[in-house]
Amino acid sequence: YVAAVYEHESILSPNPTALVDRHSALKLMGRNLDIYEQQVVAAARQGAQIIVFPEDGIHGFNFTRSSIYPYLDFVQHSQSVKWNPCREPYLFNDTEVLQRLSCMALKNKLFLVANLGTKQPCEHTDPHCPLDGRYQFNTNVAFDDDGMLIATYRKHNLYFEYAFDTPPEPDYTFFDTPFAGKFGMFTCFDILFFEPAVNLIRQYNLKQVAYPTAWMNQLPLLSAVEFQQAFATAFNVNILAANIHHPTLGMTGSGIYTPVKSFIYHNMESYSGKLIVAEIPVITTSYETKVEKTPSRVLEKDEQLPPFFYGEMMYDNFTFVPVWGEKGELQVCANTLCCYLNYQRVVLTDELYALGVFDGLHTVHGTYYVQACALVKCGGLNFSTCGQEVTDATALIDFQLWGNMSTPYIFPLLLTSGITLDFADHMGWKNNHYFISKNRTSSGLLTAALYGRWYEKD
Repeated sequence: YVAAVYEHESILSPNPTALVDRHSALKLMGRNLDIYEQQVVAAARQGAQIIVFPEDGIHGFNFTRSSIYPYLDFVQHSQSVKWNPCREPYLFNDTEVLQRLSCMALKNKLFLVANLGTKQPCEHTDPHCPLDGRYQFNTNVAFDDDGMLIATYRKHNLYFEYAFDTPPEPDYTFFDTPFAGKFGMFTCFDILFFEPAVNLIRQYNLKQVAYPTAWMNQLPLLSAVEFQQAFATAFNVNILAANIHHPTLGMTGSGIYTPVKSFIYHNMESYSGKLIVAEIPVITTSYETKVEKTPSRVLEKDEQLPPFFYGEMMYDNFTFVPVWGEKGELQVCANTLCCYLNYQRVVLTDELYALGVFDGLHTVHGTYYVQACALVKCGGLNFSTCGQEVTDATALIDFQLWGNMSTPYIFPLLLTSGITLDFADHMGWKNNHYFISKNRTSSGLLTAALYGRWYEKD
């Protein structure tokens, strides 16, 4: 099927904490919706059957609970209400944004997924009801090619979003399409957690995901395109990921991903949005881990090991060993996790690489348990530069990386120079170890990592 995602450079309110009226809020959102409309037309011309827009793309961000209120549409979050906002605009008040989105889908005959702020009045008899008597949600909506509102999803894992409420229960949202079956929906930070993202995919055996995001890149392990691809690979799904485009805030990185191929956009230089349209296969096979060739031997105890050192990476205290010379075998351990690396440099360059391990609770900008084995390029030639954000590399390295991970949820990361993606030759479980191997990356290696999420220990 032909899919489209749009990375949108949103027009932002100059002062998001100021209180404005609904008319002014609609005016600002209208400017963003005008751009959406042009992109829907362009996507439809290229044969797109579905288009996904980013999180916060219509209203922006950094609001307070009260300052976002005029930007919120009213949405019934019950699937029992069958409603076509374009054809029945007068059914509910404060639904102007939904009406425009619905009409875009209807006029251009495609499925459309977008993110907006929504409000829902609640009774004080509801124990979760906020003091001001209303819920405010960060919401994804999906419309079919006739403009029908077919699904809503309320973001569960909020990322410092003080304007919004967490829904009382996680939404497990999916919608059906004639061209690719069921699509699941979740938003941004949700991708790092079991609820609802992983549970949704597993419970309903979903193969396609629509994923609006407003992701701030963090190298070396959590750049948007890197993790989006790893998620598609780990769960054997197609992901249509639309990010916001604000390079000054570190926000870029969208794509259409299959487990073995990707069509991506990552650009920290340009200041305009980007439409990606690609034809991808419908996945039919089930999610399963493949077992491949066995990793080579584990080091003997008395072999000479290079010095290990500690460094901060992604706000976590990693234990590292330097990756020196033309080839070698290394191991490094922390807590219960041991990481092993076999490597051979195709050409020796004067770049320092290190193999790092972390097995613990990540506590900055969110709390979640990580088990990571990571081969990374350091920022310079000093040990103290290992773990820094690096975007360019020249070293081509053949490697096999494995670890005795305690969780089945492993995201294989493989990032190359200029924030481009590469794909492993082999990966999978063997003898209670997860491994990834690659001969000859397509360009200089930035990161090769096994990023494990041990959800039970969050």
